[in-house]
Amino acid sequence: MILYADTPGERLDAFLSRSVEDLSRSAAQKLLEEGCVKRNGKPGKKNDRLEPGDTIDVTIPEPKPLEAVPTKMDLEIAYEDEDVLVINKPKGLVVHPAAGHEDDTLVNGLLYARGDSLSGINGVLRPGIVHRIDKDTSGLLAIAKNDLAHSVLASQLKDHTMCRTYDAIVCGNLKDDTGTVDAPIGRSPSDRKKMCVITRNSKPAVTHYEVVKRYKGYTHIRCRLETGRTHQIRVHMAYIGHPLLGDTVYGHKKPELGQSSQCLHASLLQFTHPRTGRPVLVYAPLPAYFEQVLEKLERMQ
Repeated sequence: MILYADTPGERLDAFLSRSVEDLSRSAAQKLLEEGCVKRNGKPGKKNDRLEPGDTIDVTIPEPKPLEAVPTKMDLEIAYEDEDVLVINKPKGLVVHPAAGHEDDTLVNGLLYARGDSLSGINGVLRPGIVHRIDKDTSGLLAIAKNDLAHSVLASQLKDHTMCRTYDAIVCGNLKDDTGTVDAPIGRSPSDRKKMCVITRNSKPAVTHYEVVKRYKGYTHIRCRLETGRTHQIRVHMAYIGHPLLGDTVYGHKKPELGQSSQCLHASLLQFTHPRTGRPVLVYAPLPAYFEQVLEKLERMQ
C-alpha cells in the first residue's frame, strides 16, 4: 500500500492511523516496530515528522487465524429450549474471541457447554451469537442453537421486534421522567475505538428511557433500545449530559463510587419464539455490583 503525506510536521504513526482504515495508533506503531513501513524507501520510525509528498510504503501482514477453544466455565442460563439459549452474562466477560483476547470468552464457554448445538451462521468465532453486549455490561444475551433460530432472531433484531431493556445508573438528575434520544451514531473521527453522535458515516439510533428512582447526584433509569448500535446507551446518555456512572470512556475519567466501568445491565429480553411463534420474556435481576451501588446511593440520600 502506497500513501503520500499531505500535512507538514505530522507524526508518521498518526498519519498511518488516520490514513489506513481500522488501524489504531498502537497498531500503527507495531507495524513500524516490525519494519512494515518505509518512508521514502527507508525504514520509518513512529516519531518521524512528515513532509508533504513523502512516500509511505505500508505492508500489512496477513492476520493470524484465530481459533475458539472450548473452555469450561460457569454460565448462568436464564432460559433454554431446543432452539434458543439465553445467557445471563456477568460483567467483565468478553462475548467472542478477537485479536488480543482469544481465550476465556463467552464463546469459549458455549463451545464447551453446547458445542454440538449452536448455529453456524456467524462462523467459527461467533457460533450462535445473534447480538452482543459489551465486556463490562452484564445481563441477557440470546444464543441461537440452530440456523433456523438464528435467522428468525436476527430478523427480529433488524425489524426492532426483539425488545431489549437495560437498567443503568447515570450521573446527574434527568429533567424529565421519560424521554427519547434520537441521534445517529458512528465511529468517532478523532478516536477510532470510540463511537459518537455524528451525522456523517453514521446509522440511525433511538433510545427510550424512563426514570426508576432519583438519588443525590445520580439517577437509576431503564432504557429500551429501538436500534442496537455499538455503545448506544453509553453514547446517547453522555450526549444528553448524563453519562453512565463508572463509564470512564464516555463519562467522567475517574472511577466513581468504586465503579471503574459502566453500571449497565441487560435486564429484560423479549422475543417471538422462532419455532412456535409464542412470545418469550426473560428477566435477569440486578447483579450484586449494581445492587451495591444502589445501596451506597441510598445511604447518600
